[in-house]
This record gives sequence, structure tokens and C-alpha cells, in this order.
Amino acid sequence: MTAPAWLTARPIAHRGYHDAAAGRIENTLPAVQAAIDKRFAIEVDLQMTRDGEVVVFHDDTVDRLLVGTGRVEDLSLAELTALPFRAAPDSVPTLGELLECVAGAAPLVIELKSDFSGNRRLERAVAPILATYSGPFVVMSFDPESMIEMRSLAPSIPRGIVADRYLDLNDWGFLSRERRFRLRHLMDVPAAGACFVSFDIGGLPSFHTSKFRATQGPLITWTIRTPDQREKARICADQITFEGFDPDADS
Repeated sequence: MTAPAWLTARPIAHRGYHDAAAGRIENTLPAVQAAIDKRFAIEVDLQMTRDGEVVVFHDDTVDRLLVGTGRVEDLSLAELTALPFRAAPDSVPTLGELLECVAGAAPLVIELKSDFSGNRRLERAVAPILATYSGPFVVMSFDPESMIEMRSLAPSIPRGIVADRYLDLNDWGFLSRERRFRLRHLMDVPAAGACFVSFDIGGLPSFHTSKFRATQGPLITWTIRTPDQREKARICADQITFEGFDPDADS
């Protein structure tokens, strides 16, 4: 499988083209619509509620963004959508609502969140929903097992691996040293059948990302926020996932 050409054609808006000061909160439909209006590709995150609904939300807990507390996986869809955002009058969208909003007007880069526990409920819920969608999209995850599951459930959907250096033990200390080594060096990319990699700008360049880019597929880098990071990305990667600025205005 090869990565779609659109994946490197336009910058990718991280969690949509969001701007809290303008009332566009990350991973909400206004941020998605703003990205469509600017002709950017759109990166979003998926999680599952307690009652098995797929929602567009990044954090494990609602505390940072919503007026409430608790883990997304412990809340029903009704409970989650009843919690208002702190900075805008929106509610957390479902995957179905996202796809209805986009309706093929912009490419989607869909990250499936994983706690690395081996639970594959999210993939089994996502695959049949995406099977009905005709617009351009890819899926990706930090967890290669997630993409291995998607390879089995929906082999025609292009898949990617998200990765970084795994040096922050506050984020990654729950994984063994050996597992972090495998992830950092992209050792599970073949098993996942990944046709692209999305790697943290702080870890570029590296031998393994450069080798992947030269021999296997495009390299995306995240999250680009500064001119220095963008210049580095021009050299080390094929496209950026960005936030906090307009790449067209600053190019």
C-alpha cells in the first residue's frame, strides 16, 4: 500500500484549525470547518465513551477542556456531550458528526488513541463507520497493535504510525524500556503495514526516520509551532502537522 498523494500536498491542521481566542476549540466542528475553509488537511483524535460511542477528543480526561472532571472512557456519550467546553459553546462531536461535517471537503488524518492495554474496542467500532465514508482519509496510532488490528478489519484503509523519542517517562514510563526502543526505532512499521510515519519534530532527523522516508513512504512531522521548527521540517520531512499559525500566510 502506498500513501495517498494528498497526504503531503497541503499542511495538516493539528486537531483542526483551532484558535481558542477566536472561539475555535481543538477537535471541534468549528475548528474543522475553519480548516476546510483554508483547504488544509485535518488531523483529529478518536476515543470511545463508556457506552461504546466514538468521539473526537484528544485528552484521556475532560478536565483541561470541559467544565467537568473524569476520564472520557468512564463517561457515556450523553454525559460527555452535556459538559460544555470552558472557552466555547460547543459540544464534543462524534465520529459520525465529524464525517457529516467534512463530507469529503478536506482530507482527514485520523489518530486512534490507545492506552496500550490490548483493548481493541475502538478499532472494531471505527472500522465499520469509516467503511461508509467516501471522502479521503488515513488512520494512524502511536500503538502499532492498533494499526495491525485495522489492517485486519479494513485492509484497504491507508495506515500510519505516530512516534516520538519516548524519553518523557511521565508520558511513556508505563511502557518497558524495550518497548520504547522498538517504538522509537519504528520496528513495528512492517507488521502494521504502515505507508507513512508521523514523527515528533524534536526527534528529527534520525537514522530510522530517514531510512523510512527514503525507502518506504512519506514522513510527516508534528507539532510545528515556530519558524525554526518549520525550517527544520522543510529539510527532514515531507509535510507538517501544525498549529498556532497560518502556513500559507507565513510561507
